[in-house]
Amino acid sequence: MPDLSNQRRLAASLLKCGEGRVWIDPASQEELADAVTRSDVRSAIKAGVIRRRAIQGTSRARAKRHALEVARGRHQGPGSRRGTPSARLTKKERWMRRIRAQRDLLATLRREKKIPPAVYREFYRRAKGGMFRSRQHLLVNLRLGGHLKEAAP
Repeated sequence: MPDLSNQRRLAASLLKCGEGRVWIDPASQEELADAVTRSDVRSAIKAGVIRRRAIQGTSRARAKRHALEVARGRHQGPGSRRGTPSARLTKKERWMRRIRAQRDLLATLRREKKIPPAVYREFYRRAKGGMFRSRQHLLVNLRLGGHLKEAAP
């Protein structure tokens, strides 16, 4: 097997790429050993004996699959968290999600006549004051106070 390092160097210069990207046809290596000038290498390139390999990119397939899993709620455990809770979700955003859920629940209960308007108003104000941690906590307080007429959502 002849030493084609000079031909590879010349081809890299002509193809405007690195030596690692130069492909030399294994079947034509014996003839290429005689190609010593730039014009010889240029004619080998035209003949297709020497080619420039495509740039090897980084596949995004794994990244896309991971992004889909994250969108489905996976990979969110304590080992994957980098920021503080307020950095990951602002206090205001957390409050908005919580209060909207509680207000929706109260509105549903009032609409279905499971709580009277006075109780709705009282618990609406308590929710606004931040008394309840969640919908469930609000329901527990409604049941404990005896305000809920029947099983609620």
